Amino acid sequence: MEIAIIAHDGKKADMVQFLNKNKGLLLQENIKLIATGTTGSKAENAGFKVKRMLSGPMGGDAQIAARVAEGKTKMVFFFKDPLASHAHEVDINMLIRVCDVHNVPLATNEASAQLLLNAIALQL
Repeated sequence: MEIAIIAHDGKKADMVQFLNKNKGLLLQENIKLIATGTTGSKAENAGFKVKRMLSGPMGGDAQIAARVAEGKTKMVFFFKDPLASHAHEVDINMLIRVCDVHNVPLATNEASAQLLLNAIALQL
């Protein structure tokens, strides 16, 4: 299963902490991680194998949305920072819309991401 990980600057540390907390599940052979550029590099530094896309503002959100539309990405963890403004808000909304159109689970915070991972763990 391909899972996309994306985090705004103010949430990147939270994403890495979340990944480390769930390392046992996320390092399984059947789980593949993809990420926007900087989030991916932080995950790699934490010991995860990640296929990196462009950074979000440079088109990484759009690349991940395309993978969702193609049926490759089955789940998205996008830790959004609701207290900061983002120049590429249109791209973020497009990714959310594509997830909704293609019925792909999308978690925008740690609590919902954990629930989705717990559901995966029950199926294994």
